[in-house]
Amino acid sequence: MEQILRNFFLFLSKNKFFTKLARRYGLRFGAGRFVAGETIPNAVNTIQKLNNQGMSVTIDHLGEFIDTEKEAREAADECIEAVKAIAEHKLDSQLSLKLTSMGLDISNELALDNMKRILRVAEERDVFITIDMEDFERCQKTLRLFKELRTEYNNIGTVIQSYLYRAVEDIEDLNQYNPNLRLVKGAYKESPKVAFPDKKDVDENYKKIIKLHLLNGNYTAVATHDDAMIEYTLKIVQEHNIPLDQFEFQMLYGIRVERQEELVKEGYKMRVYVPYGTDWYGYFMRRLAERPANVAFVLKGVVGK
Repeated sequence: MEQILRNFFLFLSKNKFFTKLARRYGLRFGAGRFVAGETIPNAVNTIQKLNNQGMSVTIDHLGEFIDTEKEAREAADECIEAVKAIAEHKLDSQLSLKLTSMGLDISNELALDNMKRILRVAEERDVFITIDMEDFERCQKTLRLFKELRTEYNNIGTVIQSYLYRAVEDIEDLNQYNPNLRLVKGAYKESPKVAFPDKKDVDENYKKIIKLHLLNGNYTAVATHDDAMIEYTLKIVQEHNIPLDQFEFQMLYGIRVERQEELVKEGYKMRVYVPYGTDWYGYFMRRLAERPANVAFVLKGVVGK
């Protein structure tokens, strides 16, 4: 049943009709639990609250199905405004973005130009940028563009997904760039030709890339809500005397809030992934696909119980 629900919500996440409908009617049906509002001021308010609780943030302006150069440039402009807001309000926050929202599906040149515009402003204001990883079809394009940007900018990182067979190879290949990487399990539906179909294999590969990247001496963001993976990370950290400033944990806004607070109290760096914007539908559907408990929460909200 859980897999059926997951596939159902992943299917809905790619539906352009519902995406446009959701954009029109705003944050409803429980999406506000996972999305910090529709505007930069909404996001700034949320970041300030999290910072006051001792948590760092990475902010993401949500965008799906960018079809024109104009939309891509507008999305880049929004990211630039977010970077300026982070600096202006002296927030402990980075920025995350997707290359498809920068125009990757239109042309590599457009995405590269938009990224350089953002990175120039971010570099001036000492704001770090993470390129989110999307589905397998865009993985190689994303890493190729990351490598090109990394030769020019230091304030940039990206993401590796452990459910892909290629994850260990990618970690080894990227090591020459001393990259700051966010390590995740992966949230897209992929073919067994390119991704592990069984959770236990995804978990084992996740452990491999966590250990490999940490022992390579590179900054490691372990993005997980799984206590077993958190404990594994701490085990590696303790066994190999890895300093606290070489890694952090990351979790999504609105999920496992108490665990986030516990890790902060235990002295570990916790970064909360905070999305905002009107284009929240696809992100929201993927969060529902990840955990049945999220579905139950939303249903309670809808019926008012």
